[in-house]
Amino acid sequence: MTESLEKQYNPESAQQKWYQFWEEKGYFHAEPDPEKEQHTIMIPLPNVTGALHMGHALNGTVQDLITRWRRMQGYEALWMPGTDHAGIATQAVVERRMKEEENLTRHDIGREALVERIWDWKDQYEKRILNQLRKLGASCDWQRTRFTLDDMCSKAVRRTFLKLFSDDLIYRGKRLVNWDPFLQTAVADDEVFSEDIAGQFWTFQYPVVDSDERISFSTTRPETMLGDTAVCVHPSDERYTHLVGKLVRIPLNGREIPIIADALLADKDLGTGAVKVTPAHDPNDYACGLRNDLEQINILNPDGTMNDATGEYEGLDRYAARKKVVEDMDKLGFFIAVEDRQIPVKHSDRSKTPIEPYLSDQWFVKMDTLAQSAIDAVEDGRVRFFPSRYSKTYLDWLKEKRDWCISRQLWWGHRIPIWYCDTCSEDDLKLAFGDRYDVDYRRDDEDTCWLICSETDLTGDELGAAHKLTQDEDVLDTWFSSALWPHATLGWPDKNPDLDYFYPGSVLVTSRDIITLWVARMVLTGLYNMEDIPFKHVCIHPKILDGFGQTMSKSKGNGVDPMDLIDKYGVDAVRFTIASFAGETQDVRLPVGYEDPETGEVVPQTLEHQTTIPAGGEKPRIKFPKSGKSYQYTSPWFDPDPGEKVARIVSERFEYGRNFCNKLWNASRFAMLNLEGYTPAPLTESDLTMEDRWILSRLSTVAEEMTTVLSRYQFDVATRAIRDFTWNEFCDWYLEMIKPRLWDEEQKPAAQRVLVGVLDALLRLLQPFVPFITEELWQRLNEIAPERGLFTPEKGAESIMIAAWPEPPKDWQDPQLEKRFERLQEMIVAVRNIRAVYKISPAVPLQLFLRCESSVADDMQNVAGQFDNLAKTLLESAGADVQRPSGSATFSLNDVDGFIALEGIIDLEAELERLRGEAEKLEKHIEASEKKLANKNFVDRAPADVVAGVQETLAGNQKQLQSVLKTIDELEGK
Repeated sequence: MTESLEKQYNPESAQQKWYQFWEEKGYFHAEPDPEKEQHTIMIPLPNVTGALHMGHALNGTVQDLITRWRRMQGYEALWMPGTDHAGIATQAVVERRMKEEENLTRHDIGREALVERIWDWKDQYEKRILNQLRKLGASCDWQRTRFTLDDMCSKAVRRTFLKLFSDDLIYRGKRLVNWDPFLQTAVADDEVFSEDIAGQFWTFQYPVVDSDERISFSTTRPETMLGDTAVCVHPSDERYTHLVGKLVRIPLNGREIPIIADALLADKDLGTGAVKVTPAHDPNDYACGLRNDLEQINILNPDGTMNDATGEYEGLDRYAARKKVVEDMDKLGFFIAVEDRQIPVKHSDRSKTPIEPYLSDQWFVKMDTLAQSAIDAVEDGRVRFFPSRYSKTYLDWLKEKRDWCISRQLWWGHRIPIWYCDTCSEDDLKLAFGDRYDVDYRRDDEDTCWLICSETDLTGDELGAAHKLTQDEDVLDTWFSSALWPHATLGWPDKNPDLDYFYPGSVLVTSRDIITLWVARMVLTGLYNMEDIPFKHVCIHPKILDGFGQTMSKSKGNGVDPMDLIDKYGVDAVRFTIASFAGETQDVRLPVGYEDPETGEVVPQTLEHQTTIPAGGEKPRIKFPKSGKSYQYTSPWFDPDPGEKVARIVSERFEYGRNFCNKLWNASRFAMLNLEGYTPAPLTESDLTMEDRWILSRLSTVAEEMTTVLSRYQFDVATRAIRDFTWNEFCDWYLEMIKPRLWDEEQKPAAQRVLVGVLDALLRLLQPFVPFITEELWQRLNEIAPERGLFTPEKGAESIMIAAWPEPPKDWQDPQLEKRFERLQEMIVAVRNIRAVYKISPAVPLQLFLRCESSVADDMQNVAGQFDNLAKTLLESAGADVQRPSGSATFSLNDVDGFIALEGIIDLEAELERLRGEAEKLEKHIEASEKKLANKNFVDRAPADVVAGVQETLAGNQKQLQSVLKTIDELEGK
């Protein structure tokens, strides 16, 4: 068997083999089990807008790590997978491609055809996304995969809407919203970002009616003058006190509007002190309009063109209207000045186009009581954030208690389940719907028609031919359906065993970006529908930024494809590296490059690579200087042509994980090659050597630490702990220490039993991080040593996935022994350094003398054999009275002085002569550098990097000289 253990780990082979094995065995599937405690994670459902990027890889790795760990601890662990229809994001992507590639808009093809195109997109990209999660090693319960527009989720959405409608928590009203003219829909405040752009700041005048006076004001959006309904000044501004209550005339259309005083809007120290008021197109003006009962005049069509309220400007794009308004005001003599400025402009995060404040009819959820329930859940500790500082983001947002705009003017999503009828009576409705629990109705706020809410689609003829029912055209905000994810996916509103067992969940793992958009809303809807929180913990992980410090996103085109990295480094290497990123403090920058598929040359990624789009033309290429060849490259914006060689993304950060996996493989291979003749048998204390007790102490300590930090979601700390134990203590020290025993027939049986037990536990500790390599090694271990363990051998589990998480007894821990071995390791390193300094062959035996306290001397004598084993060094003597031999090299530790006798090992005189010559040479170099730096002309005139280079060279030579002089003193016996 050991002959089949390849010298090098083959990630691709293991990934294909073991993932299929796990799925076939049903290890990912969870079922209600009253004998076990459940652990449930609901995936932050990825949008079906494209492929996954590194942020998703981080999120998925962390969730899988937790799920695998809890599964090993004996929990019935459910990780629920699924995807989000992502209404506005998905429609935006499909519409953008349609415009770029076919020059078509949704209105050109109609609602049905667009929705059909989006379903095709969804089917293609959902499959791709789920396959990417599988390739990442995700142990999701794929049998339960849900989609937010599937029948189960749709039923939950309809029931929730009906419930809110019946409880008078949903209403329709005309409000000022963020309007995306490109997508022609409202967008939430949280889906808007501000960006400074080059703009202009105009100053105009309005004439005061029945007066020769004029009042001046400034604006960045002159076209909105067509919707002005007042001019506002501060009540205490003496310049305008006499004008308050009078009227001004808008020169563009002749409309007369009042001059009002409002201390909340006007600032007498800012600009002219007077501001125009456009309640239908500015949030501050809107609030002022409500306070002062001003008319609200909407001047825009949904597509951003001017509407019929603007007279001769009707039909113009708002930017064209802006230009014409300025020209007309100039012609009329009311233009004063203009200045160029950087203007902060709000943009839709979905379409990346400027938004307009826009007055429109929308559906809202009343947030007062719902928000308070979610606030209480965090403040009383039922829901806890890790790190705890993120609870502030959650609470601050909820405490605003802003009503939630849930309608979107899209065609893709959950259609709002409201039907309108303006001809029927209440008796007609009672006759048609009777006591149906799934239908409710009421008059609208203006008492113009009936609003009929139904959990199931109405045909439209329920009231007979005389009364037409018309369904609302809008769809629900994507976050409405996403907010129900924790209980909708388990079958709510229908009572069932899954819902009873797996709800509430255990932990939500997500990024800080959606604490308000999603986390808070899941808590409030869970409490509303289920009367219980949806999860106990919220783990907020850092974000992976691109090499330029930007957040990765599909819409920016700067996402790094984790599949490229997996192809290059292997899944385990990618997962292990990613886990090392997942700390509590800061985001992680990930610089990447593109690799020449033939030569391996790497060209760093630029911003241009991120943003280049084919736009129907030839697909972009990247040229490699060394080979002179160019290749298409990995990009979110296009798929390389079939048959093309592709320059894939690489990042040296992932060498960290690959090197670790290679180290683990080589160490495990060495261990297994030395298990020939292994026989299982119980171990006793007398079987253990000091190095055995040390490694068992470290194993128990590290396993306990791992359990603790994983329960706190400190994945970076856990990764460092298990890496240090594996690499430094198990591979570099323990395996070296036990070699003599493995090669001694008498000592071999006990040494093999400890070794195989420690390796078994180590692989189990690593399984949640690197599942494929550990499964490969576990299966090999099952062949060589099917029965193993510390201290009583047991049959190994058929898969490491279902093996128990190691919990070594605490009484194995021996801090004093660990300290003793730490001192031994420091001494071995010091001896090896002396060999390197004096260029002494590892085969040449050395003599070691230690001056130390008697207790330390006793400890060192107990491990004296390891000096010979690990450093080919004989511990000649140790104690407080040890004297330094003449011509010896020295080292000092905290409580030990060590001496290595060099007489007879090296030619002392020849070495001294060489070292003196080296010192003389260094002194000359130092003198030259100091002279150069003392020259004021050189320091003042030379480039800064040249001066810094001389300073760096000087410092290096000075340090090297100190080391050489110290060595000379040692050899001279000083």
